Amino acid sequence: MNGKNDERTSKEPGLLLAGRRPLRCPGTNELLTSIGAKALWESFDVASSPLHSQTHSTTSKYSSTRQRAMDFNTLEAGGVRLAVQGCGHGTLDAIYASVTSSCKARGWDGVDLLIIGGDFQATRNAADLSVMSVPAKYRELGDFPEYYSGKKTAPYLTIFTAGNHEASSHLWELYYGGWVAPNIYYLGAANVLRFGPLRIAGMSGIWKGFDYRKPHHERLPFNDDDVKSFYHVREIDIRKLLLLREQVDVGLSHDWPRAIENHGNANALWKMKPDFKQESEDCTLGNPAAGYVMDRLRPAYWFSAHMHCKFAAIKTYEPPSSAEKSIDREAATQDEDAPVATSIAAANPDEIDLDEEDQPPPEKPAGETASASPTNTATGGGVPDELRAQLPASFTRPASTLPKPDPGQPVPPTITNTTTRFLALDKCLPGRKFLQLCSAFPVDPAHMAAFPPSADSKQRYRLQYDPEWLAITRVFARHLTVGDREAQTPPNLGEAAYQPMIDQERAWVDEHLVGTNKLDVPENFTITAPPHNPEVDPETVDHQPDEYTNPQTAAFCELLEVPNLWDASDEARAERKMRGPPAMDQRNYQHGGGSRGGSRGGGRGRGGGHGRGRGRGRGGWRGGGGSRGGWRG
Repeated sequence: MNGKNDERTSKEPGLLLAGRRPLRCPGTNELLTSIGAKALWESFDVASSPLHSQTHSTTSKYSSTRQRAMDFNTLEAGGVRLAVQGCGHGTLDAIYASVTSSCKARGWDGVDLLIIGGDFQATRNAADLSVMSVPAKYRELGDFPEYYSGKKTAPYLTIFTAGNHEASSHLWELYYGGWVAPNIYYLGAANVLRFGPLRIAGMSGIWKGFDYRKPHHERLPFNDDDVKSFYHVREIDIRKLLLLREQVDVGLSHDWPRAIENHGNANALWKMKPDFKQESEDCTLGNPAAGYVMDRLRPAYWFSAHMHCKFAAIKTYEPPSSAEKSIDREAATQDEDAPVATSIAAANPDEIDLDEEDQPPPEKPAGETASASPTNTATGGGVPDELRAQLPASFTRPASTLPKPDPGQPVPPTITNTTTRFLALDKCLPGRKFLQLCSAFPVDPAHMAAFPPSADSKQRYRLQYDPEWLAITRVFARHLTVGDREAQTPPNLGEAAYQPMIDQERAWVDEHLVGTNKLDVPENFTITAPPHNPEVDPETVDHQPDEYTNPQTAAFCELLEVPNLWDASDEARAERKMRGPPAMDQRNYQHGGGSRGGSRGGGRGRGGGHGRGRGRGRGGWRGGGGSRGGWRG
């Protein structure tokens, strides 16, 4: 890297975040020569956004170098130093090297926290590959086994959410979250943690409407459906996030929140990803559950991955009402189904679709209902329509004039932020925009003083459990089921019913955990499955991994005094293994089925069903050398 680029990078002006705090973003850097190409770490580019007038320009307006240096010092003062990465896809070595290189160019001695937006692929050994949703011919262990075994240690504290290409057998053990390797923490299916002054909420998985209201029925050994459904977002986890009433600073999801593209430079997005335009017009681009959570929590920052491109947006909200209205939001909204796309966009011939074996069953277009006999239709209550029509007008049910609110609405007055900055990033490949450094600030400035950094410059902040989230976890722990294919998700009682339960459990948390200083996340990583043996060729391993009880999950459940559903006797596990995977559901996974844009893998059938998907940059898994077999874009 030359000195000219270094000087420009260190003096780049900042961008106002959350309407009040500046985010400093570096300019142009060169990726390490070992990666072999140039990458841009651009700032949040909202120049074409209709909200651009509310931000500082990313182009320098200063005529004085001295003034620019003063501005730089102001922007860098305080704040939590974050590195945000898009999809991981097993390339930990390259990601950590990129963070180090970018920090050096910026004059930092490191970052406080690295966030990876999913598709982390925490494969411990070759058996884990058998239950990772990736076409068999593209399954590779990547870099993670050396971090799991202890041969390497993550140089920066790392947290991640799960995507749709994960070692599901490993993450299954850590539903509530936990360390997958020293210094690398998985957030679980849904979670809220505190990291110094920042309160971070995360949700894992992608949207599939037909699995949304199901419980977590997957348990080893998996059938082919389980391998895919494991990473589908579940309503029971989202319900817990939508009951939060205290302000969150950072939100994380693998998939984009539904309709976020409408709050950024959509035309630039269509140029990068032409197929996204039709999905946006169909209201099927992104994850509606992530949209519900974003609109409830309104964090200052929201980071995503999944779509394999860089995109920034700003979403603003009206201030919440000071007087809350009591609304019972039972069951929220109906599962959404997407229309099947009829047009086929041109695919990038150099892209290989990792989701080519992850096609969903065809879903009915929105508004289409199951056929029923006209002589036995009923509008509700089991009364046939023809009988209901004979009743006097006074018996007619009045039509509702109020639209049903979205899940999580109305927002309580204790959530005060009105501007959310969204950023999605690419996967770690040469020439891709996959990494962002920034100084992040909490919505409430008082938290900077309430949670000051330690004197240890290598670990200024520590991960801590969040009391409100622990209380919600205790409320729902008694209603969870795992591995039961006949179980039903408990009905949503509504926020008004849950709030007294949460208050009661919050009192327990305050007494037993807050008052006894037990909120620090323990550094209790433990190896469960055997580490990969380098002498074993992964292609020769065709069996599924065994199920293990993770001591971290056991310790967490003991801490909260809730059942550990992820434990079982050796005899029970041996019996389940002997029975083999459960029978497959009668679902037809055909290419071209409507997936609501959730799996990015041709869920809308683009690419002609030839494994090309929508040309979103999934591929590059094209053979060759390197830790990922030559991820060539």
